[in-house]
Parts: sequence; structure tokens; C-alpha cells
Amino acid sequence: MLEKSEIRFLPVGGRRVAYEVRGSGPPLVAPAWWVSHLELDTQDADFRRFWDGIADGYTLIRYDRLGVGMSDRTLHDSDLTLDGEVATLRSLIDELGLERVSLIGGSSGSCTAIAFAAAFPERVERLVLYGSYPDGKALTAPGVGEAILTAIQAHWGLGSRLLGDIFLGSAGGDEHERFSRLQREAATAETAAAVLALVYRLDVRDQLALVRSPTLVVHRRDDRAVPYRLGREVAAAIPGATFIPLKGSAHFPWHGDADSVVRACRESLGPAQPSPHHASGQQQVLSVREREILACIARGLGDREIAEHLVLSPHTVHRHVANIRRKLGGTSRTAAVAEAARLGIL
Repeated sequence: MLEKSEIRFLPVGGRRVAYEVRGSGPPLVAPAWWVSHLELDTQDADFRRFWDGIADGYTLIRYDRLGVGMSDRTLHDSDLTLDGEVATLRSLIDELGLERVSLIGGSSGSCTAIAFAAAFPERVERLVLYGSYPDGKALTAPGVGEAILTAIQAHWGLGSRLLGDIFLGSAGGDEHERFSRLQREAATAETAAAVLALVYRLDVRDQLALVRSPTLVVHRRDDRAVPYRLGREVAAAIPGATFIPLKGSAHFPWHGDADSVVRACRESLGPAQPSPHHASGQQQVLSVREREILACIARGLGDREIAEHLVLSPHTVHRHVANIRRKLGGTSRTAAVAEAARLGIL
């Protein structure tokens, strides 16, 4: 699991947006998706495992949009526009003092990522899109979107289960129940309907051709929420974009075969930096945290001593040590230290 997270608050229009900073390395920012809850969604082991895989070697930055999760629950109509979404993302990146970031945009968050990359190409290192679409009106047949919104407003319990059927594909009953409960705890029925209406309104067709960052588009063939053809349209319209189709029907990437989504996204994200070891082609550069732990290993400290020194859990240290040994090709801690010294890392 990525290092312990920090949850902070960004002032926006007299309210506060909750955001999480987790891990170490170059910044990887995930624009807000549907509804989320920074505290509750990480209680799902599949969710944690997915983001740990995606963001390995990066500093992952996620946030709850205004009106949901740990952000202030007051939501204005002016917040529910593409410009408002981009403004929140820009304010967060500015708050953190980041000049350039990589963006991973999923579902409606892909529209925010695309619009930001088109407007500020100098600030986007690379762009990864999952379950993306160019025009929200194409997500459902005429009248279906309105029926879903009506169901949410009329009975949030039934509405949340309806959305679970759409978003989770063939997931089990327990997963559906957890997701339905998370939605209801993350947002009121009124806010959920307002945000979903925004999802259906978002339109980035004019921005696609303006994206200049290296772009990867990943989409499941049988996605029930965002049809496969829409992801293909996104990839075809962004200059030089790569498209990776995957099997599966669940819209959320941490459900179903999450490992295939992680592998596909890492095709673009890859190691955070180029490898310093060219002989084997298998070595990967160590993250800042791994270098800190390696230095402790070289001093003869054990996992528990390292955990106390760096204020980490022993489990986190153990995982980092395993990664260090894998990256350096060492069969033991001593061998890893020796290889690091040979490479000039220590």
C-alpha cells in the first residue's frame, strides 16, 4: 500500500474541497469522478489495491468534488459546469505548487482531464483516460438519462442500487450493497442527481484535437455505463493517442479484472523515471521513499527500526524492501545494497 495519506482542504469560493496526497514521486492527479468519499472509499480493499498499482512511484492526488464526500456539502449551480470542474483542478494544482503533472481521468473525470490538458498543455506531462467519452448526451438512449435522474430524486435507496447495476457490471451482491451504501453516505439524493446531470451535459468534443500531451485511452469492451465506441472516439480524436481495449463490463476499474486495467495504464505511466541500469532492461529506478529505506538498510536497521525512524508501518516498510530487492535484482538485503552501491544509488 502507498505510504500513509494526508487529507487537506482547499478553499474554493468560500467553501472547502477535501483532497488526499498519498505516496512519493512525480505528481499524478485524478480529477473527481462521479461521487466519492476520501475516507470511506479506501475502506474497499479492491479500491486500495487498484490505486496502489496505478500510482506506484508517484504522488497520487485525489479529491472529492464540492457537494460530496469530505468536501463542503453546499453545491451551487455555477459549480456544475465544465469550466467549474477545470477551475477546481487548476486551483488544486496551483495550491500544491505543481508546474507539471500527469493526469489520470476516469469516467466524467476524463472530461475534466481532457479540458485541462487542452487549455494548459504546458502543465500536463502525460494523460491517461479510462472509461472516457466525448459528449455526455451519447451515454444513454433518449429519455433514459431523465428516467435515471427521476429515480434518484424519488428514492435514493432504489436509485443508488440502479446505479450500482450500471456501474458494477457482474459484481457480486455484497459489492453492490457496499457501493450503494457508499453513494448514499457520500451525497444526498439532490446532489447525486445534480452531479449525474452534469455528467450527461459534459461535452469535450471541441477540446480533443487541442490535446498535445502523450495520451493513453483505456476502455472495457462491454462497459455498461460508458459505451465502448465512445472511448474509441476519444482516442481517434486526440492526436497521437494510443487506444487499449480490455475485456469486462464493470465501469469502475477496481471491479472485475482490475489488474488488466493497472497493466494497461502503466503502459503510459511506466516507471516514474528512466531506469539507471541499462544492462538487464529489468531494473527500475527507486522512488524517493525507497531510497530512504535503502539508506536505512545500508546502516543495518531492521524493518521495525526503519518503521519507527521514518514513521511508517512495519508492513509498509516490508513491502518497500520487497520492491527494492525486486528492482535491484537482489536475493537478499545485503545483495540489494551491494547492487545499489555499484549503480551509484547509495
